[in-house]
Amino acid sequence: MMRGSKKKKKKWDTGRSPVSELPDDLLVEIISRLIYKSTCCCQCVSTRWRDLISHPDHRKKLSQSTLAGFFFETWDTKKVSRRYQSVSGNWRPPINSSLSFLPRCEKLHILDCCNGLLLCKCWQDTDRKILDYVVCNPATEKWVVVPATNWSSKLYKAHLGFDPVVSSHFHVFEFVPTYVWDGDKSGDHSQRYIKVVGIYSSKAGVWTRQRAWDLPIETVHFIGSAFLTGILYLTSNNDLVATVDVDGNCSSVRVPKPHCPGCAYDVYVSRGHLYIANCDASEISIWVLEDFSTAKWTLKLNVSYELLFGTRYSSHDDHCCVISAHPEHNVIFIIVKYTLYWRSLVELFSYEMDSKELRLICDLGRESSFPYLSYVPLFSESLADEH
Repeated sequence: MMRGSKKKKKKWDTGRSPVSELPDDLLVEIISRLIYKSTCCCQCVSTRWRDLISHPDHRKKLSQSTLAGFFFETWDTKKVSRRYQSVSGNWRPPINSSLSFLPRCEKLHILDCCNGLLLCKCWQDTDRKILDYVVCNPATEKWVVVPATNWSSKLYKAHLGFDPVVSSHFHVFEFVPTYVWDGDKSGDHSQRYIKVVGIYSSKAGVWTRQRAWDLPIETVHFIGSAFLTGILYLTSNNDLVATVDVDGNCSSVRVPKPHCPGCAYDVYVSRGHLYIANCDASEISIWVLEDFSTAKWTLKLNVSYELLFGTRYSSHDDHCCVISAHPEHNVIFIIVKYTLYWRSLVELFSYEMDSKELRLICDLGRESSFPYLSYVPLFSESLADEH
């Protein structure tokens, strides 16, 4: 009797297959007819296929990612719950919003989401000051631990940088403010003024601590971020968008329209460009950054709340914010918090900028809170030292 019933799968040798004889243009044309999930899998076939798919000249020809929904959290008097809201139908298998595949811990918060990966902060059962970051892929239920730093337990926010077209490795950005709340002192706990950034590289497997910047960055509530071509973008005060690259170098670009106190604005990536959304007391304006070096912005949308929502929206009691945009289509997603007949509502809308069609997706519940993290499923990329 032969020992073992499993047979080893023969690896496909693309170097000797007929496919290897195809010219690059024809191979790209074939791959362009595949759906996005299959295109991701093609990157794992060989180095040649990966380079063809990731080449900037070919990206527009190939199937792009599809926004599936949003991760967010709800707060009540007893606990924090993780939620997921679909915006493009049901995925199979369904998205596990509880993230039950992650290691058990006393408390877990989702901090950021970038191109299919989630960055979470996990507190241990034994000591609330002992924690780790976990980067996971909800589509494959794979995860990897990122060790915390001496600052991690005192910080409210960290960001994730990941672009699967460029590399399967990710970066975690941890920002150290000029003032850190220790839990006992009163005062300004916003942690807005950032002086140092620590960056974790999954490729190197270590954190690097950069020197303090000459002028600290004052961020706006750390609502969100955008990662594009190896650079993390953050909205900041003084009408600037701050940038941090994977080496910790900081820069900024002036926003196209000065914001008024109390208004909300955020950055996001769509169709390979950086966009900024400005939501002031009466209208939404959307701008795209055409040239970083010259701070050239182009206005894409300017629409009033009255035109969008009619008379039921009151600028005195209600709050409107653009939370994201579709990666490929001219569609933005809007959160509106308002009171209707003495009932508090948090509603999620989509707005098609070309057809000017506003669509109510759902009521997220009055306990839902920022950040609302847009999620694009990632099926093929693996994580180093994954579980």
